[in-house]
Amino acid sequence: MASFFVHRFRSSLFLVGLVLSSSVRSSVGVGYFTPTAWSLAHATFYGDESASATMGGACGYGNLITNGYGTATAALSTVLFNNGFACGNCYQLKCVTSPWCLANGPFITVTATNLCPPNWYESSNAGGWCNPPRVHFDLSMPIFLKFAQEKGGIVPVLYRRVPCVRKGGIRFSFQGNGYWLLVYVMNVAGGGDIGEMWVMGRKTRQWISMSHNWGASYQAFATLSGQALSFMVTSYTTKETVIALDVAPSTWSVGMTYQSLVNFRL
Repeated sequence: MASFFVHRFRSSLFLVGLVLSSSVRSSVGVGYFTPTAWSLAHATFYGDESASATMGGACGYGNLITNGYGTATAALSTVLFNNGFACGNCYQLKCVTSPWCLANGPFITVTATNLCPPNWYESSNAGGWCNPPRVHFDLSMPIFLKFAQEKGGIVPVLYRRVPCVRKGGIRFSFQGNGYWLLVYVMNVAGGGDIGEMWVMGRKTRQWISMSHNWGASYQAFATLSGQALSFMVTSYTTKETVIALDVAPSTWSVGMTYQSLVNFRL
C-alpha cells in the first residue's frame, strides 16, 4: 500500500444525524481531474417537470434533492455507466444540429445518478436509445428543458466530462447490520467517482478492503459495531486517495449519513 503524506488534520464534530470527521489527504502521484475532449452522443428525458421519477436510481443516492444533486441529473447508457463506476461523474452537454435546440446553444452540467438500461425489444435507432454500444444520456425533464424543447424528444449532443464541484466533504450513508456494512458514497468532488474503498474501526486498527456492491455503494463483511469508523477512498479516475478519520462515532447506526471534512481536489 502506498504511503500517505498527511497535510491536514481537523478535530471531530458531531451534529444530529450528521458527523463531520477528522480528515487527511494523500496527494502522492496523482493529478487534478481535467475536462475530457468533446464527443458526440444523444440525449432524451424521462419523467415530468417535477423530476420525481429520477429520485433514487441505480447509483443509490436516494432523494437527489436532499442529498445535494438537485434535478441536474442523468441516467447513463450501459457503455457510460461502467458497472456503476461512473456514478457521480459530471458531464457538460450542448444540444447541437437539431431544430429543437434552444437558441444561443446553452450548456448544461449534469451528474450521473442512474442507469438507462437497454431495451432489447426496440431498435437502437427507434426507441432502444440506451442499447449498447450507444452513448446516451437520459436526462431529468427539468434539465433537458434548459437546452432543448420538450417536443424534440431525442436530440444530438456534444458532451465531455468535467470536474465535479461539491460543497463540503464526502458523505457516507450507512445500511446493513452489525456483521455487514453497506456504504453509499455521495458528494464526491473532482472526478466524482470511487474506485476503491477501505474501512477501519478504532478498535480493530486495520484497514479492511470493501468490495464494490453496485452503483456508488461499497460493502464490508465484518463486525464493526461499537467503534468509531474511518474510511480510505480512492478515486476511480484520478487515483487520488483521501482518508477520513473517525468519520462515524462509536454509536453509529444504519440509516444515518456521516460527512467528512475531506474531498478530492478540483
